[in-house]
Amino acid sequence: MSLMRRNISTTTTAAEATATTPSSSSSSTSTISPSRIVRPLVPPPKEGSGPLLSRRPDRELPNIPRRSIWTTTLPLFAVLVGVASFAIFNYQKSSSSTVNAILYALRTNDHARALLGDEIYFASKVPWIRGELAPLQGAIDITFWVKGTKTAALVKFVSVRRHRDGFFETLEWSLKTKDGKQIQLLDLAGTNDPMQGAKI
Repeated sequence: MSLMRRNISTTTTAAEATATTPSSSSSSTSTISPSRIVRPLVPPPKEGSGPLLSRRPDRELPNIPRRSIWTTTLPLFAVLVGVASFAIFNYQKSSSSTVNAILYALRTNDHARALLGDEIYFASKVPWIRGELAPLQGAIDITFWVKGTKTAALVKFVSVRRHRDGFFETLEWSLKTKDGKQIQLLDLAGTNDPMQGAKI
């Protein structure tokens, strides 16, 4: 008799456990973890809204205007190439044999030394030779500044070669100071033409 009561109580307990199991599983599936909840993003700060006092992981990133890198780098590159080209061409002019011959002729010319003084050389550390310097094509028309121990002056030198196998003919070789004083070296006695007898 006692054995039958034990079996009945065991069966009742198992039935109750089976009846409570679906309710517990349904309650666990209905509960969602807070970390999986999707919240709307906080809009980014606007210009002039002030500093951000806190960092939030749900803050939306600001919209950054897209600019092509070529719109800024290409003009800069073109300017640098142009400046470098002018500097290279000017260096070739200042170091040419024609300009060196003109400087030597000025140092040995009595009229140029009387006006400029001794130690005649370029007026600046980076001389700028303006004009056309094409001795191979038979055309020289340049101006540049020189200085001595007395003053500085603008040199103008024009020489042409009229025929391919001919010699250069100097048309003008002058000095003009900053105060307007000008001398034509070719018209003065004792002046040696730097391009005399040159064909190049």
